Amino acid sequence: MNQLATTFAALGDSTRFAIVERLLTEGELSAGSLQEGTGISAPAVSRHLKVLRNAGVIEQRIDKQRRLYTARPQAVQAVAAWTISHREFWETSLSRLEAALNEEMKKNE
Repeated sequence: MNQLATTFAALGDSTRFAIVERLLTEGELSAGSLQEGTGISAPAVSRHLKVLRNAGVIEQRIDKQRRLYTARPQAVQAVAAWTISHREFWETSLSRLEAALNEEMKKNE
């Protein structure tokens, strides 16, 4: 569970979330490619990539002078599995909330 908390913390930042989203969509990318069009400095991108690597969300591969990054499917699968396992809880909770709101609306009519 500790690893999952670290994963959620890393993905809780919108920039890091966008980086992972791009890697999932486009596949392996260099740090320079990830920086292009973001308006974020190279050192800032590097810091975000370090957080994601340390959280186990992405992997780094060195190819001569380039650093290439990919999303780790295991990390994405862990988030998906957690979400699915808690789906029943959320659906039940939302149903109870809807019933309570409907009851409150009936009282106010």
